[in-house]
Amino acid sequence: MIAATRRTFLQTLGAGILISVTAPSLFAQQRRRGGGGMGGAGARTVAARIHIGNDGVITVMTGKVECGQGARAELTQAAAEELRVAVDQIQLIMADTALVPDDGITAGSGTTPRTVPAIRQGAAAAREMLIDAGAKRLNVPRAEVEARDGKIVHAPSNRSVSYAELARDDLTKSMATTQPSDIAVTPVKQWQVMGTPTPRPNRRDLVTGGHQYPSDIARPGMMYGKVLRPAGFHATLTGIDLGPAQALKDVTVVRDGDFIGVVAPTSFAARGAIELLEKSAKWDVPPQIGSAQLYEHLQQHARGDGLQNPFADELAKSAKTLKQTYHVAYIQHAPMEPRAAVAEWNDGKLTVWTGTQNPFGVRSELARAFSIPAESIRVIVPDFGGGFGGKHSGEAAVEAARLAKGAGKPVSLRWSREEEFTWAYFRPAAVIVAEAGLDADNKLTSWHFVNINSGPSAVKTPYRVVKNNCQFVQSDPPLRHGSYRGLAGTANHFARESFMDELSTAAGMDPLAFRLAHIDDPRLRAVLETAAEQFGWADRVKQKDENIGVGLACGTEKGSYLAACVEAAVDRSKGTIAVRRVVQAFECGAIVNPSNLLSQVQGAIMMGIGPALREAIRFENGKVLTTAFSEYEVPRFADLPQLEVHLIDRPDLPSAGAGETPIMAVAPAIANAVCHATAVRVREMPIVLPRTLSPR
Repeated sequence: MIAATRRTFLQTLGAGILISVTAPSLFAQQRRRGGGGMGGAGARTVAARIHIGNDGVITVMTGKVECGQGARAELTQAAAEELRVAVDQIQLIMADTALVPDDGITAGSGTTPRTVPAIRQGAAAAREMLIDAGAKRLNVPRAEVEARDGKIVHAPSNRSVSYAELARDDLTKSMATTQPSDIAVTPVKQWQVMGTPTPRPNRRDLVTGGHQYPSDIARPGMMYGKVLRPAGFHATLTGIDLGPAQALKDVTVVRDGDFIGVVAPTSFAARGAIELLEKSAKWDVPPQIGSAQLYEHLQQHARGDGLQNPFADELAKSAKTLKQTYHVAYIQHAPMEPRAAVAEWNDGKLTVWTGTQNPFGVRSELARAFSIPAESIRVIVPDFGGGFGGKHSGEAAVEAARLAKGAGKPVSLRWSREEEFTWAYFRPAAVIVAEAGLDADNKLTSWHFVNINSGPSAVKTPYRVVKNNCQFVQSDPPLRHGSYRGLAGTANHFARESFMDELSTAAGMDPLAFRLAHIDDPRLRAVLETAAEQFGWADRVKQKDENIGVGLACGTEKGSYLAACVEAAVDRSKGTIAVRRVVQAFECGAIVNPSNLLSQVQGAIMMGIGPALREAIRFENGKVLTTAFSEYEVPRFADLPQLEVHLIDRPDLPSAGAGETPIMAVAPAIANAVCHATAVRVREMPIVLPRTLSPR
């Protein structure tokens, strides 16, 4: 399979532009050039990153994935900028471990600050080699030529030579040299491609149905698989009768230790076989806590002495003190495309098509699972339908490979929505304790802030305070948890920005004025002032309406800065909340693709409304009770508020990632708006009001 035919190679990658070499030769070249398998170290040579074909097509390789965040467009822009060509002249190959360098996991908003510069360096190095070769070919001084529109141009003589012509010369040898680290990239002020709105290169296939997502991949002779799931978390199988399923026509039952699954000609037949196994399976499910005991459990199992406030003496001298505890529920990522994988074995080698944010990590998982060398495994990641931090692991890939090995045929495994809600990992739940002191001038003198269980991201306060202690304390989580968009930043911003509003009330100050009095960072101040001005905060906060409230929040994480102002309406008889307007200012350094950045911020705001108002995983005795969108309500079209996004471009600063940070201020701003309207402070996310609120 690794030595695929040219046709299969193009179909596999969903390529829209023909590459001038066949897949086998490109694969062999990549092995020689140092592409792939670098543990996140990226390309060792120019040729591992850039290939210029005899037909002039420029192929750029990256280990990053596209899961809706816009990396395909941005990385294409980066290469086009440095090679002095239009974006449609770039063919980007993403996340095929046989062909691309290992650029690390697509997570942590790292593509923009790390992979964009890496691709720019590789493309700029290739450009300089082309200039060298072009000057030699034209027999003119190097200083007299320039790269432009896929050519090396000598303006004085009105002569040029194309990249394609140079590729036919011995350019491959020079590009196989080690990637230089001192190549100058194009200054922001000279950007022609970067910094401009650029749509996704494969948008036509996406909207016409031509693109194959992982769940669409089909292989010759492919079968469909399903896996027997336990009756609850940590369950032990004590008995099962495989006979009825084995007796079904064309059905293969695969058992590998505790793993049991079936393979059938259709997904319907596979589901029927699994139902037979479910009827006979006997499980021992140990007693486990439920949602109602979650926060008490996390606090009781907090490790170490991190909960102790080291500023007791400082608090005793404070004019005012405040201590509050905040709770954040488990939630699911709820991607539009649940986990899916197609696995195929051929002569002891394994190829897997799957949706993951970590292709080389999944390759390592597969190598460990089957005790074979990583070089015998190829993981291909087509652009897939959403990750949000939830697809770092390769469960579906390993399961599909087990079924394919047992059946001796290619197998497609698609998780159901119920499986996604139950067996994928969750955003961590949290208990957050905040305590602070104010002096007679309402200045923060001490700040004690502890996140229990969910993580350290954005745990540090961006506000000026004389003494502060911000930390993360591990606990004993009852559910499997992992990364989520913004990691623990969503929980920590919710608690901190809610607490800042409570402190402003204790100080008798406007929430905006109180924050500004404690902000030294000019970037944070800029986004907060921009959001407040565009929202009309000064006037809106003075208006009194028991059904309408306004709130704000701000913060920083991953090198980006944001502030949001929210208007929320409360139905006091039903205890429901509707977000009516969101004004958000966002700054992430120099903007690479303004249209994609706008989409990222808008999407983050909408995504943030769900966990703020409704999303929460309910569980009891080892079972998840919210297993469908009818029970777990992500935001609907009816929840769409008036959105106003103000992007602050800072061409003087390096570009930072924007996939995560824009979500973080949404929930606390809503909580603060609800309190402004009702005088009821809810310290739990999702924000659930009493069923009936009396008028003020």
